[in-house]
Amino acid sequence: MGREPDQDGAPRTYRIAVIPGDGIGQEVVPEGLRVLDRLAASSGGRFAFRYDHYSWGCQYYAETGRMMAGDGLDRLAGADAIYFGAVGWPGVPDHVSLWGLRLAICQGFDQYACVRPVRLLPGIESPLRHATPETMDWVVVRENSEGEYAGIGGRNLGDRPDGRNLAIQSALFTEHGCERIISYAFDLARTRTRRKVTSVTKSNAQQYAMVLWDEVFARVAAEYPEVETEQWLVDAMAARFVLRPDTLDVVVGSNLFGDILSDLGSALAGSMGIAASANLDPERRRPSMFEPVHGSAPDIAGQGIANPIAAIWTVSLMLDHLGLPAEAATVMRAIERTTAAGTLTPDLGGTATTVEVGDAVLAAMGTPDAPDA
Repeated sequence: MGREPDQDGAPRTYRIAVIPGDGIGQEVVPEGLRVLDRLAASSGGRFAFRYDHYSWGCQYYAETGRMMAGDGLDRLAGADAIYFGAVGWPGVPDHVSLWGLRLAICQGFDQYACVRPVRLLPGIESPLRHATPETMDWVVVRENSEGEYAGIGGRNLGDRPDGRNLAIQSALFTEHGCERIISYAFDLARTRTRRKVTSVTKSNAQQYAMVLWDEVFARVAAEYPEVETEQWLVDAMAARFVLRPDTLDVVVGSNLFGDILSDLGSALAGSMGIAASANLDPERRRPSMFEPVHGSAPDIAGQGIANPIAAIWTVSLMLDHLGLPAEAATVMRAIERTTAAGTLTPDLGGTATTVEVGDAVLAAMGTPDAPDA
C-alpha cells in the first residue's frame, strides 16, 4: 500500500531512517540513497525523501556499551521505512551485535515477514551449470519474529567443573505466528505467475513445533484452492534448491530454515552481494526495515569493492512497499541493464568498484525503455 499522494497535489515526503551499521554497510547504503535521490529529482515534484541518519552499530557499542540508543525504537517509530546496511565487527560478539540492533528492531516492530527474492540476473553466471534467469526466479518467505530465533533459553551450571556448563535454546512456535506467515506466503503467491507455495519443515524429527506448522499450513492452504501446494523436509529442500530450482516459486519456512535456504539461493544466483531482503510488518502498524543480506564483510570493508546491487535491489523492495511500484520497477530494470552490460564487482568476477556499479545503475535509470517488439 504505502502512502498516497496528498489530495491537494503537494509532493509527498517519505521519511527514511538510515542505519548504515558496520563494515560494507557504510559503503553500499550511500549507493542506494543516490538511487532514491535520482528518483525524487526526476519525479516532477511528486515525492521526496527525507533521511534521518543513525550511527548505531559496533562502533557505537564500543563508545556507549549499546548497539543503539536506549530510545532507538521510539526514534524509528515515525519513519515510513528503515534502510539498514549491516551489523557485526570483530571484537563485538555476533550475538551481541545481532540482538542489540537488527533483531531488536525486527522483533520490537513485529516485522514478522522476511521476504528474500532469489533471481539470476542477466550477465551473472550461476554455479549451477544449467541455470537460466527463467529457471531461477523464486521468493523465500521467512518467519521473522519467533521460531528458532525467539531468544528463549539460558546458560546454567557454568560454575561447575569438568565441562558441565549447560545451554538450553528453545524454539517458539505459536499457531498465530505460523498462520500469519503462511497466509502471507499464499497472498504473495497469488500475485505471481506460477501460484505455488512450498512449505519447508523438519516435522519428522521436530514432532511438536513443526507438526503444528504442518497442521496450520494444511488449514490455510484450504483457503487458497487456486494455489498449488507442497510440503518438503528442509534437508531435501536444500538439495532441491541445487538440483531443481525451476520447480520453485514461493518457499515459506521458519526463521532458521528461511535464513539458511535464502542464503543458499543467493549463492546459487551468483553471490551474496546481490541478496536483497525486506523485513515487513504487513499490517503497517510500525515501519518495515529493508536490508541487503550480505552482512558487514570485514574482510573487504574499506576497499571500495563491495557489491552495491543487494543494497540497490533492497531499495526497489522498499519503493514497492511505499506504494511506488513504477519506481521500484525502474530500479530493477536499471540493475538488470547494469549486470547485463558486465559492470560487476569482484565477487561476480568483475573489476568494477562499488561506486562504479552505482554510477552504472544511475546511468541505466536514465536510459529510455526499448520499444516493444
